[in-house]
Amino acid sequence: MNDNNLIELMSSRYSVRKYKDIPVEQEKIDLILEAARVAPTARNYQPQKIYVLQSEEALKAIGGVCRCTFDAKTVFVIGFDREKVAVSRLRENYDYGEIDSSIVATQMVLEAWNLGLGTCYVGMFNDDEVREALGLPSNIAITLILPCGYPADDSVPHEMHEASRELSEMVEYL
Repeated sequence: MNDNNLIELMSSRYSVRKYKDIPVEQEKIDLILEAARVAPTARNYQPQKIYVLQSEEALKAIGGVCRCTFDAKTVFVIGFDREKVAVSRLRENYDYGEIDSSIVATQMVLEAWNLGLGTCYVGMFNDDEVREALGLPSNIAITLILPCGYPADDSVPHEMHEASRELSEMVEYL
């Protein structure tokens, strides 16, 4: 793949908030998880933890504590193990868990889109409620919830999807 194809893929991807009632094939889930596995992490500690929710029970549990799963047939809960995370040597009380798990999620999102699947980053949840609903241990910090599935036929990007600041507004050469 050349750089233009990657930029095109990233530019075309949007947050899908409406899904078809079709399960995601295991082969595609495996490829998405492989994209997560090869993601870079601080000092290669790989603290990420990914929960794949597909059972009716698990989807009902997450839907009970997060209203933004959009009835997706697969929901990834992505976080990190606080006991395995790299800690900064220079920044006091700073670890790389959220950064690492966000990089992991981004690679998952791009691979999903590449496979014809939609996703939506969801940060609107309470960590403790998610842990309790899913029976997760307290050492797991939840970074985001990622519904995943086939976009509904009438799924469209948000009206602000194309809005981007100019590079000159966000980049400064020193």
